Amino acid sequence: MSEIAELLERFRRGGEFLASLTTGAAGPELALLTATGAMSIRSIVCHLMDGEMVQHGALSASNAEDSPTLPAFDAAAWAARLNYRNRKFSTAVEMFRRVRTENYDLLKDLPADAWSRTGHHPVHGTLNLLDAFYRHLEHTESQILLIREIRGEYKASRQSGTTA
Repeated sequence: MSEIAELLERFRRGGEFLASLTTGAAGPELALLTATGAMSIRSIVCHLMDGEMVQHGALSASNAEDSPTLPAFDAAAWAARLNYRNRKFSTAVEMFRRVRTENYDLLKDLPADAWSRTGHHPVHGTLNLLDAFYRHLEHTESQILLIREIRGEYKASRQSGTTA
């Protein structure tokens, strides 16, 4: 299997992995903040959903245009102004899954030379499609692992009788 095929397979599984990992999460568990106090499970999922939608724009522009300006977003501003703390969790998970599936469909049959197409990102400079895709994949996977850690901490605190 080629490197791109392996990356695409990891990417394809991301939506199902997130849905499976968050099955049963509810109530106070969704509000539990990370060790740094920055984000809760609900906020992380909303961030992933918004990031996947922004990425859809970047992937589409990279494929359809020559040297497009790739979208970026201020994650902290989006979290605050789009009220991540009160957003409906199940909707965010489902939207992430649907947009991830659409993004996978957009990428899965690209010819090899399409991966070298470039765009300009306001923060990261000139990126080719493969690099932008890889950055997005790695970021999403790190956030999903963070959710697993938070859920583990929550379960451990419940078993020990302490509050997380």
